[in-house]
Amino acid sequence: MSFATRLYRIPRPQTFLYLMSLRTGTELIVLSLLLNKVSGFYGLLALLTGFHVSPLQLSMYIYSLVALVITVLLASHIRTQSPFHCLALAYFYVLDSAVNAAYTAAFGITWFLVISQHHSDASGGPAPGAGGSTMDDTSGFTSPQYNVSHVDVAVAPDQGVAPGSEPVTVGQPGFTTTASGPSLGHGVLQPESISSIFTICALWAVRLYFILVVMSYARLVLRQHVAAISRSNTALHTGSKSASMAEDPFSSQYAEGQGFKGMLGRIMVRMGRSYWLGSEEGDEAWMAQAQSIKRREEGMSPVPGVVERERRRRSGTGPPPPLPPLQAGQYLRVQDATDGR
Repeated sequence: MSFATRLYRIPRPQTFLYLMSLRTGTELIVLSLLLNKVSGFYGLLALLTGFHVSPLQLSMYIYSLVALVITVLLASHIRTQSPFHCLALAYFYVLDSAVNAAYTAAFGITWFLVISQHHSDASGGPAPGAGGSTMDDTSGFTSPQYNVSHVDVAVAPDQGVAPGSEPVTVGQPGFTTTASGPSLGHGVLQPESISSIFTICALWAVRLYFILVVMSYARLVLRQHVAAISRSNTALHTGSKSASMAEDPFSSQYAEGQGFKGMLGRIMVRMGRSYWLGSEEGDEAWMAQAQSIKRREEGMSPVPGVVERERRRRSGTGPPPPLPPLQAGQYLRVQDATDGR
């Protein structure tokens, strides 16, 4: 494989954080996804208390409930290594990441507009952006009664009593950049916005790595299934029309390719055929190592054949040893089973 091809290909991690297998990593990622989607249920419960939410927030809560049901249905097939369900889980995780990115961008833009309005000359008007009124009501600091940066306590003489005195609080106005109206650029340039942007970028870098792990695990399951159903069971690409492509496990001639499920599986494979079925240097060794780990977890012998026969010989459960060879002039007497009756 050339350097340019390696540079532009999708990364294929073989372990999770170099510490755990891809299956364990996928289970942890799906668990975090379930915890994230449960928040949609509590968001809808807030409506019963009369709490006002924007249409954008309501759509996010409804989508979270739908995503929660889909994730629960697909997560149970991670251990069974069903190729269809693992592939569907990978595509759904990518789709969910895109939807979350859209919601994050929408809420982020609204938040920066609210912050910009707070520091602009147009403060006090309706909050801009989708869901801006909800953010303005619940944030607690975008429309304060007094806009001060800190408070000083001074001592002043009390009226009518000469020696008496009482403390007086004096607010110092905050020194912030102002603008004629709210704008996205003005909100992003505020000091408190830089840390928010950095945190969002860091979390999305982790999310991108999670996407690669889930996709890589689905690819591993798919290619192990291809090797298991290949015609001769000797190589990964046996039975494929192309030497650089593995055989489609959702072909109509296999059980996985029957009905609507098979048609949907063929569509999912076709959208990224070079990634799911394309050959790559080291695939055979990678799959052999993954199968060996799977056998150890299931309590099976890692290598059948000679190793199993050697184990049986050492434990004394093997076949009896062969008879010694006959010398010249010797013969083997075979006693008839009817003798002695």
